[in-house]
Amino acid sequence: MIAMIIVIDIGLSAVACSTGNKTQNGTMQITDQLGRIVPFDSTPQRVISLAPANTEILFELGLGDNVVGDTTYCDYPAEALNKTKVGGFSTPDVEKIIALQPDVVFAAPIHEAEVIPQLERLGVKVVALAPKTIDETYDAIKLVGNVTGTQKAADSLVISMKARVDAVTSLVANLMNVEKPSVFYIVWHDPLMSAGDDTLPGQLIALAGGRNIFANLSGYQNVDLESVLAAEPQVIIAGTGMGSGADAPLQWAQNEQRLQDTEARKKGNVFSISTDLTGRFGPRIVDALEEMFMMIHPELAAQSK
Repeated sequence: MIAMIIVIDIGLSAVACSTGNKTQNGTMQITDQLGRIVPFDSTPQRVISLAPANTEILFELGLGDNVVGDTTYCDYPAEALNKTKVGGFSTPDVEKIIALQPDVVFAAPIHEAEVIPQLERLGVKVVALAPKTIDETYDAIKLVGNVTGTQKAADSLVISMKARVDAVTSLVANLMNVEKPSVFYIVWHDPLMSAGDDTLPGQLIALAGGRNIFANLSGYQNVDLESVLAAEPQVIIAGTGMGSGADAPLQWAQNEQRLQDTEARKKGNVFSISTDLTGRFGPRIVDALEEMFMMIHPELAAQSK
């Protein structure tokens, strides 16, 4: 359960514009996604990531060899597992970070209060990525590109991601509300927890042409089964892969007797999706969208092939 909350917390903070501008003396000034201005005299070569989503962006931009450290939660791609671990996502070890002599550390909102100030007092440059939407994820990718000199790769990645998103949204754009299946997304089953429309799972459900039965929630909250039954979900999607619980939410969704009369259970529309996809604002959000689209609108997905 603790691992689940840590994953969910990734990227849940305010976002500012992410830009990079040259000053008169040639210094690059970056404005990160917490609104912090970070100057660079040269392109950083030694990079540390303090969040799984950040790590995925770095590797996707071809910077795997530049990553000298990441966290114990950074498990994708497989090469990330072989990097020196500097602690957990919420508990990075500042001494280990300093020992690796990074040119830049890519942090997250959870590090704003303590870790970032500690590192900056020790002379380490820190850039925070804090996307809360898919569009802000594009900004985060471009920000990493600006900092690391991989702008072309970042632009290419964003163009590719947008094309894949557009391929899905174009197919559901003209659906009437009644044509959008009601979707129950399970974050956890004990206690029962779901996600509002301001979360990544909520955004993905909407983009995939579904109706989140808990759209009015803010963030991730506990819900009661009676409310689920009253909403009559046509599709149930359980997040799996978190900590020791693994597929426990899916097992609950498939076996809970009180769900047996829902359309989702009657029609076999109970699915699972990796929380690595629905809990990280990184390049694989498009994979999550495509998976959800196939779960929510299999008929449209079949036509698009």
